[in-house]
Amino acid sequence: MAITDYQAALKQGRKSYQDALTKGGYPYLPALDDILSYTEMAAPVNLGVMDIPLSKIVGTKTAGRTNAFANNFMPLLSESSEFGAKWAALYDHQIRDGITDPIVAYEFMNQFYVQEGNKRVSVMKYLENYSIPGTVTRLVPKKTDDRENRLYYEFLDFYEVSQSYDVYFSKEGSYKKLLKLMGKAEDEVWDDEDKLLFHSICINFAEAFKKSHGGKLDITVSDALLVYVGIYGYDQIKEETAQEMHQSLQKIWKEITLADKGSPVELVQNPEDTKSSLLNKLIPSGGLISLSPESLKIAFIYSKTTDTSGWAYAHELGRLYIEQAFEGKVKTMAFEKADTDDEVENAIEEAVASGCNLIFTTATQMVHQSVRSAILHPKVKFYNCSINMSYSSICTYYARMYESKFLMGAIAAAVSKTDRLGYVADYPIYGTTANINAFALGARMINPYVSIHLEWSKVKGQNAKERLAQEGIFFISDSDMITPEHASREFGLYRKKEDGYLENLATPIWHWGKFYERIINHILNGNTEANTKKGKKAVNYWWGMSADVIDVICSNSMPHGTLRLIEFLKNSIRAGTFHPFDGPVYAQNGIIRCEAGKSLEPEEIITMDWLAENVVGNIPDIEELTEEAQELVQLQGLKIDETNTEK
Repeated sequence: MAITDYQAALKQGRKSYQDALTKGGYPYLPALDDILSYTEMAAPVNLGVMDIPLSKIVGTKTAGRTNAFANNFMPLLSESSEFGAKWAALYDHQIRDGITDPIVAYEFMNQFYVQEGNKRVSVMKYLENYSIPGTVTRLVPKKTDDRENRLYYEFLDFYEVSQSYDVYFSKEGSYKKLLKLMGKAEDEVWDDEDKLLFHSICINFAEAFKKSHGGKLDITVSDALLVYVGIYGYDQIKEETAQEMHQSLQKIWKEITLADKGSPVELVQNPEDTKSSLLNKLIPSGGLISLSPESLKIAFIYSKTTDTSGWAYAHELGRLYIEQAFEGKVKTMAFEKADTDDEVENAIEEAVASGCNLIFTTATQMVHQSVRSAILHPKVKFYNCSINMSYSSICTYYARMYESKFLMGAIAAAVSKTDRLGYVADYPIYGTTANINAFALGARMINPYVSIHLEWSKVKGQNAKERLAQEGIFFISDSDMITPEHASREFGLYRKKEDGYLENLATPIWHWGKFYERIINHILNGNTEANTKKGKKAVNYWWGMSADVIDVICSNSMPHGTLRLIEFLKNSIRAGTFHPFDGPVYAQNGIIRCEAGKSLEPEEIITMDWLAENVVGNIPDIEELTEEAQELVQLQGLKIDETNTEK
C-alpha cells in the first residue's frame, strides 16, 4: 500500500534529518537561488529533455518547498497531511503506469535542482530508480582557477562529445583518461549507439557498486568506474551484466578501497627499508614464501626488442646479470615485442604456463595488464617498472635517476667553456622533469651563470639535435642508453665538435641487474609473506645511489679535479648528507619551489611539473607529441603547470 511506503520514506527522511543535525549539517534540501546569489554566471543554456541521474538531483530551485524534504529528498511531513496524500498518489501512479511527465530542473556544476516535480523525484529516489526525465536548463559559472570550476569545465568538454551526465569525476584529467580507455579521441562525437552503451554500462556499474556496499566509501561511483575500466578494459565490460560486474568488482575491491584512500603509494627508498616487518605490512601476498633459488622461475616482459630498444636492452642486461649472480640456480625467461595489452597478456600467460612464479613487466605501458594478470594469478608475484602508479595487486619499481643527472649537470658545467648547455629529453612523464631540473641545478652549482637549453626528441616535426646545433650549443646531455641495432655515440653527456666528431664525457648508468638482485634476495628471504594489511598500500621501490642501482661513469680524459669533485658529490648523495633538491630552488619566472634550509619531498620530486629557473624551454603540450609519446604521457598523468614555464 502507498501509505505504508510513505511511512517508510518518512522514516528515511527523519533519520537523514537527525543525522545531519547531529553532524552539524544542513538537514533540508539546498536551494539553488541561495547558491547563485554569490556566484558570477555566464549565459544559461537550454538542454531540452533528458534522463537525469537521480543521484545528481540534490536540491530545489527556490527555497519554497525545501522544508518539506530532508536532504536526501525523503519527506518530512506527516502521512495525514495533504503533502503525504499527494506523495502516496504519485507512488501509486508510478507503480501502475510509470511517471513519464518530465520534471523541470536546473543544472549547476553537474548537480540538478528541481523547479517543478519535487515529489516525483522523491518517489523515484525512494524506489531507487536510476534516472528521471526532465527539461533542463544549464547555468554555467564564469571560468575561474578554482579546482571545482576547472573540473566542471573539463566535464563540459566531455559533455560536448558524449551528451552524458552519467559520470562526474573528482580528479582533473579523468575525462580524458576515460576517453582514452574507451579508444576515443577527445573531440570525437559519440553516436546514438555509443551513448546507449555507455549509459547501460553506468547503470549496471552503479548497481554493482551499490551491491558491493560502495556507498560506505568516500570514492564516487564515477571514480570507481574509472578504476574498473582501467583494469578490465572497456571492450571487456561492454557486454557485462550488473551481476557480472559485481563479481569482477569483488576481485579488485582492494584497488577500489586504495583509490578511496587517495591511492597512497608507499615509497621504499632504500633496500634496508625493506625489512620483513615493513614488507609484511605493505606488500601483497602472492604465495612466494620461503623459496629457494631453485624454485624461483622469473619472466621478463619487454616492449619492442632488445635490439631496437635501449630500454629493453638495459633490462635484458639486468636479466643476464641475475643468471650470473645466482650461479645458474635461478631460471629466467625473456619475452619481446609485448607492445599491446593483448601481447603483454599472451606473454604473461605463456610465462605462467611455463611455471614462472615471478614476473617483471619492464614498461609503464604494461601496468594495467599486469594488474589484470595479477588478479587472475594470485600465486604469481608481479612487478612493473613504473613510478607513481597506485595498485596494490602488484609492486612497482624505478630508480632515482635525478641523482645521476645532478652529477651530469655538474660535470657539464665543469668541462664546458661556455655558459650554455643542451639537454635532450624524450617525453614529459613522471621523473623526466626531475631529471632535467637536477641537471640544471648541478650545472648551476658549478657555474651560477649557466643556462640549460631544453629540447624534446618526441615533439612532432622537430629535430632536437639540429635545433641545438643551430643555437651553437655543443655540450649536450642526451639519451641514457644505447640501442644495439643503431649504435651511436650520442648518449650520456658528450661534446659535439665542429668537425662532427663526438667526445663522450660521462654517462648515467641504470644497474637493473643489481636492482633485480636485491628484489629477488628479499623474496628468497621470505619477505613477501601474507600480511594482515593487504591492499591498504601500493608499494614502489624507488632506489638510487644508496642502493648502488644507479651510477655515473666518467671519461678517463676528465680533469682530475673534476673527477674528485664528482666522487665527493656521489659519496655525499649515497650517504644522504647531500640532496640535489636542497633549497633554495626557484622555478622559471622566479617562483620559489623549495625554501632555503629545506629539501623537496619525494612526492614533490616524482610529480614535478615545472622547470628550474636556468632552463630555457618549456614542457610541451600533449598535442605536440608523437602518438607513442602521447599514450605514455596520458598513462603517467603528468599535469603541466603552465604558470611556471617559458613559452
